[in-house]
Amino acid sequence: MRGPQVGVAPRPEPRPHGDPDTGRTPREPDRPTEPGTLPGPRPALPGGDARPYDGTWSADPYARALRTGRGPLFLRRSDGWLLPLELERWCAAADAADLEVLRRCEGAVLDVGCGPGRLVAALGARGRRVLGIDVSEAAVARTVALGGQALRRSVFESLPGEGRWGTALLIDGNVGIGGDPRALLDRTAQLLRPEGLLIAETVTGPDLDERVQVHVTDARGAVGDPFPWARLGTPALLRHAARSGWVSVDQWTAGGRSFVALRRRTTKTTAEPPKSTAVTSSQRARNPSGDRPVARP
Repeated sequence: MRGPQVGVAPRPEPRPHGDPDTGRTPREPDRPTEPGTLPGPRPALPGGDARPYDGTWSADPYARALRTGRGPLFLRRSDGWLLPLELERWCAAADAADLEVLRRCEGAVLDVGCGPGRLVAALGARGRRVLGIDVSEAAVARTVALGGQALRRSVFESLPGEGRWGTALLIDGNVGIGGDPRALLDRTAQLLRPEGLLIAETVTGPDLDERVQVHVTDARGAVGDPFPWARLGTPALLRHAARSGWVSVDQWTAGGRSFVALRRRTTKTTAEPPKSTAVTSSQRARNPSGDRPVARP
C-alpha cells in the first residue's frame, strides 16, 4: 500500500544508482523502454541524493517495520480509527490468493505499490517480465533483496514502458493510492496497452467508498506523515471504473480477499476475461532465494 500525492506537477526523472555488481550507474534511454525492461543494468537501491517523495510510506514507522518484517502496523484516521496492516503477510511468500492473481496476469506485469516485493519475486521466479514500483526506499530494498526488479517511483511519475504493459496490479489496498480512484484509474490506463488488464483488490463486505487523510502508526505510537488514501468495496470500484471507461471482466474472492479484473472499454472488440493460465515464458524460472530473477523482453 502506498499513497503518493495526486495533482502535482511531474518532477524530473530519478536515476537508479550504481549497479551492485558493477558499481556503474545506468543511463536513462533516449526512447521508451519495453515493458519488463529497465534502463541499463538491473536497478540498485536509490541512494541518498534521490529526490524526496511526499514523505508517504518512506519514513518510520513503515520503513522500520519493513526492515524487520514485523508489525503491528496501522493506518490511523484523524478521528482515531485504526486499520491494521497485514505487514507479516506482505513480507511473506505469495500465498494461495496471491497465486490466483498471478495466474491471471498477461504479458509484462507492473506491480504498482509493490511493497516488500512478494508478488514481484513470485512472478520473476516463474520467468515472467515484471517491474515493481514503490515510493518507499525500504520497500524497494526488500524487493531487490528478493531478486526482483523495482524502482523507487510514484505511479503518477514517468515510468518505463508506458502504454505497453500487459497487466497492472493494485493489490493490498493499493486501489487507494493518492486518495482519488478516478485519477488512479485514468493513470493506470495510460500505462497499459489498449487491451491490457488491471487487477485490483477491493475491501470485502460493505459497499465502502471512503477517501480520507491517514498516517501510519505502530504500537509504540510513532507516526508517519499524513497522506490521502481511499478504501473501496467492489461496487464502488466498479462505479468509478465505468466512469473512467473500464469494464469488469471478472470478479472473485480467495483467502477472504476480494478482487476485480478490468479492461478498458473499446468499440472494436468485446472485453474478454483474463486468461485462466499465465503466459508461459521461454525463460527458465529461477528460485528467488538463489539466482536473481531477470526480466527480459
